[in-house]
Amino acid sequence: MLTGPMTYDQFNAFCAALPAATYVVQWSGSHVWKVGGKVFAIGGWQDSEPSFTFKVTEISYEMLKGQPGLRPAPYLASRGMTWIQHFARPGLSDDDLRAYIRQSHRIVSQGLTKKKQAELGLGKR
Repeated sequence: MLTGPMTYDQFNAFCAALPAATYVVQWSGSHVWKVGGKVFAIGGWQDSEPSFTFKVTEISYEMLKGQPGLRPAPYLASRGMTWIQHFARPGLSDDDLRAYIRQSHRIVSQGLTKKKQAELGLGKR
């Protein structure tokens, strides 16, 4: 069954369920999700279709950056960071988008100090 693209409400509900995730609205009304004070996902940055930005591995970045509906994330990728923005159809399926957001959370979590990971209960994953 084909459904519409992920909404910001669905995005926010998914991110809220990830361990130790915190939410803030910043950057002109974007939905920004962090773990340990570090950004792992952003919803927004444009007015048309919902857009979602997330951190990926270097391999995923090379695979995704040229696919229809995906692009290197504005601002972040220009600074050498491996962030992808899902900005239009066809983009990723909602299941794949959730998997990449979950991976982004894990990548950012692993970049935190061991002490911070332990404080947030992230060490046993």
